[in-house]
Amino acid sequence: MPPKFDPSQVVDVYVRVTGGEVGAASSLAPKIGPLGLSPKKIGEDIAKETAKDWKGLRVTVKLTVQNRQAKVAVVPSAAALVIKSLKEPERDRKKTKNIKHTGNISLDDVVEIARIMRPRSMAKDLSGTVKEILGTCVSVGCTVDGKSPKDLQQEIADGDVEVPLD
Repeated sequence: MPPKFDPSQVVDVYVRVTGGEVGAASSLAPKIGPLGLSPKKIGEDIAKETAKDWKGLRVTVKLTVQNRQAKVAVVPSAAALVIKSLKEPERDRKKTKNIKHTGNISLDDVVEIARIMRPRSMAKDLSGTVKEILGTCVSVGCTVDGKSPKDLQQEIADGDVEVPLD
């Protein structure tokens, strides 16, 4: 039998959800049920928190639980930030499937995303993080300043394109 949960201690729970939608309570129940929280209420809180900025995108949400109160914080992934910067119109997840993100973003957008992702990056400096984000652009399927992200990665490695240091 596991030890009894102490409600005063702080617990972080990470859940991957679609922004703006109330997910199935059954998927939340195993994670937050033992903490003494209602999965339905937490699902509504998550939907309310993610509705304005992350509608229709898959994002990771961090639930900080203390004294049976949950605080919701969005922890965006690089892919979610890239798709958000494409400024595509919102889509219904149930009707349109397997969407191709064929848009174009600027290098400045990529640098801004790299600054946001910097604490979670394994790169030594910002140019390495920018290359990581460009790799995400490849997998999302968008172009950067009209060029292929792979070409831009090579140009950064060769020193043809300057990336700010901080």
